[in-house]
Amino acid sequence: MEQLRDYVNDTLCERYQLQVDAFRLTERILRRGGAPCGIYFCLHGPRAVKFTAIWETDCNCILFYGPTGERFQKTQLLDAPVLELLESGSLEQAAA
Repeated sequence: MEQLRDYVNDTLCERYQLQVDAFRLTERILRRGGAPCGIYFCLHGPRAVKFTAIWETDCNCILFYGPTGERFQKTQLLDAPVLELLESGSLEQAAA
């Protein structure tokens, strides 16, 4: 899971020329019909700009979005974290 988080953070920072780890990254488990189906990541950038990514479990890919909502990258993963094990509450941070 840490590798997934680092990859999302690094990709968003590289795309928008931000210093890695200079801005807060929040996460929230996404649910469909009560079952976990992905993770929403939000990088809170300068001047309240938000950069987002969604790891979607069905296709095991990460979709990256810019501050205006345009998708700029799709990354297919080979291995995926087990989402059920991540539901301990550690990811239930507000992505506001």
